[in-house]
Amino acid sequence: MAAEIFTQEPLSVSDAICQVMEEAGIRRIFGVPGGHTGHIYNACESHANALDLVVVRQESIAGVMAEVTGRLTGVPGVIMGQGAWVLGHGIIGTLEAHLSSSPMLLLTELSDTPGFDLHAPYQAGTGDYGVWDTKKAFEAITKQVFVARDSVSAVQATQLAIKHALAGQPGPVAVLYSRSALLGEPVTPDSFPILYNTRYYLPPAPPPACAEHIAAAVAEIRKAKRPVILAGNGVRVGQAQESLRRFVEATGIPVATTATGKGVFAEDHPLALGPAGTFGVHAAGMTCADADLVIVAGSKLGASDIGRESPKLFDPRRQTFIQIEIEPRNAAWVIPADHVLIGSVGPVLDQLREAIGASPDAANEGKIRVAEIRKTYGHFDAPARKNDTAPLHPQRVIAGMEAALPDDIVVTCDAGENRMMINHHFKVRAIDGVLQPAGVGPMGYAIPAALAAKLHYPDRMVVAVVGDGGFAMSANGLISALDHRLKIIVVVFNNASLGAVVHDTGTYGARFAEIDHAAMARGMGCTGIRVVHAAEIEPAFRQAMETEGPVVIDFITSPEVSFRAAVAPPLGSLSASDEAG
Repeated sequence: MAAEIFTQEPLSVSDAICQVMEEAGIRRIFGVPGGHTGHIYNACESHANALDLVVVRQESIAGVMAEVTGRLTGVPGVIMGQGAWVLGHGIIGTLEAHLSSSPMLLLTELSDTPGFDLHAPYQAGTGDYGVWDTKKAFEAITKQVFVARDSVSAVQATQLAIKHALAGQPGPVAVLYSRSALLGEPVTPDSFPILYNTRYYLPPAPPPACAEHIAAAVAEIRKAKRPVILAGNGVRVGQAQESLRRFVEATGIPVATTATGKGVFAEDHPLALGPAGTFGVHAAGMTCADADLVIVAGSKLGASDIGRESPKLFDPRRQTFIQIEIEPRNAAWVIPADHVLIGSVGPVLDQLREAIGASPDAANEGKIRVAEIRKTYGHFDAPARKNDTAPLHPQRVIAGMEAALPDDIVVTCDAGENRMMINHHFKVRAIDGVLQPAGVGPMGYAIPAALAAKLHYPDRMVVAVVGDGGFAMSANGLISALDHRLKIIVVVFNNASLGAVVHDTGTYGARFAEIDHAAMARGMGCTGIRVVHAAEIEPAFRQAMETEGPVVIDFITSPEVSFRAAVAPPLGSLSASDEAG
C-alpha cells in the first residue's frame, strides 16, 4: 500500500503543526501565548474541535499540567509558549517529566529576529554572540531537542519529537521553531523533503519479553515462599494498572509501591500493603524486608524507594530480584537483578500471569498473609489519625478527608512534609488516587497537577494537598481553575513555615508570617474556609464538596509535627527504632 503523504492541500506551518498533534492523538495544549508561538496559538482556533487550548497565567502551571497529562494518559502532554519562559517558569514540570519518565512535548521558539541576529537582539536564543543558547539550555533537561529553521523541518521536527517522547523510556522532548520556520512558505503535497502522515512516526508497541526469560522468572515465582511485588510509576506511565491487578489476583502476591507508584494499586485491596521506602508504611517495609523474591514492576529503584539502599529493606544477597523494565539501561541499575524482563510492564505482567496460570488457592493464601501482616503492623491506622488536639495534626486532617470525601478522590501532593504525610497516612481507594512529584520533587506542583487531573477525570473529586510554602508558589493556579471552570479542593497545611526545612536543618529563614489563605482564595473569587479545630474538619470537606467552583481549606496545623513521624522502618540510614507516628 502506498505511503500516505501529510497533506493534499496547502497548509500554513502553524496549521500543519496542529494537524500533527491531532494525528498523534494529542488533545490538549497548555501554555501562555508568547513569542513566535503566537502563530500556532492563532491556528488552534480552527482546530478547536480537536485541540483543547488551556491558557494559564504562568508557564509553571502549564509545565506541570503537561507532565501530569503525559503521566496519566501515556500521550505526550504539551506545553507551548516563548522559549525563555517555557524553559524558566516551565522547568518544574519538565524536570519532573525527565526524572519520572512522563511523555511530554515542549513546543517553543528561538525568539530570533532574522537579519538582526548579530545586532544585539532582544530576547534571542540563537546561541550567537550576546544572546543565550536555547538549544543548549533545553538539552540539559530533556531527552532530545529539535531545531526547525524552515517550513518542512517544522512539521517533521514536531513529528519526530512525538516519536522520541514516546519511544523506549518516555520523557520530555523540545521543538525550537525559528521565526523563518513558522512564517515560511505553506507546506504542500509537493513539499520536499516529502512529508508523510504522523502515524508513521508513532513508535510501535514494544515486543514481548523473551519467552526464555519469562519461563525462568516463572520458575522463580513458583518456588518462592514469601514473594512481594514492588510497583513503581512505570505501571502508571505504561497504563498497566489493570494488568497489575489481574496478575496479583491470579497469583496472590502482595503489592507494595514506591512513592511515585502510590496510586497504581488501590490500598483497600486485600492484597495491598501500601508504599515502601523511606516514607512508606511499616507493613510494606517489613514485608519487603522479609521477602525471598521481589518482583520490581516499572521502577528505577531510586534511593528513597528502597530506604536509601538499606540492606535491611532490600538486599540481593538474600533476595531474588525479577525486574520488569522498558529501558534496558535502567535494569539492574541499582540492585542486581537475577532475572531482567525487558518490555512494557503491562504486557510483561500479562505474559507472566498467562504462564503461571490462575490459582484460587494461592490468591486466598495471599489474602490471609496480608491480613496477618496488617494485623501485626497496621494498615493506615496510626494513632495520630485520631489526635484531636489544636493546632491540628496533618494526620488527623488526612483521616477527616478520607471520611468525608468519596472513595475515588484523586489527591495531588506538593513537595515537603505534606507529600510525606499523604504517602504515609492516606489510604488510596481507587486507581490514580494519588499523584506526587517524586522525580525531582518540586514545590508548586500540587495545584496545577490537580487541574490536569480534573481535566482527565472530570467526574472525580480532585484535592490538591499543599503546605503554606507551596501554596504561595502556585496560588495563581486557582485563577486558571476559575477561567476553565475546574472544581478542585485545595488543602493547605498552614504551619507558618517550611516544615521539612525546619525539621531537617533548622528554623533560620524557614518561618513565615501568619497568612489567611482562605481570605486570599476569597479575594480571587474562590470559596475559602479556615479550620482551627478537629470538629470542623469533616464539615469543611463536606461544605467544599457541595460548593460550586474551586475551594481552599486553610488548616492551621502544628509546627511541631515533623516529617520524621512518617519515616518507615527498617532503614539503615535512619534508626530502625523510628516508628511511624
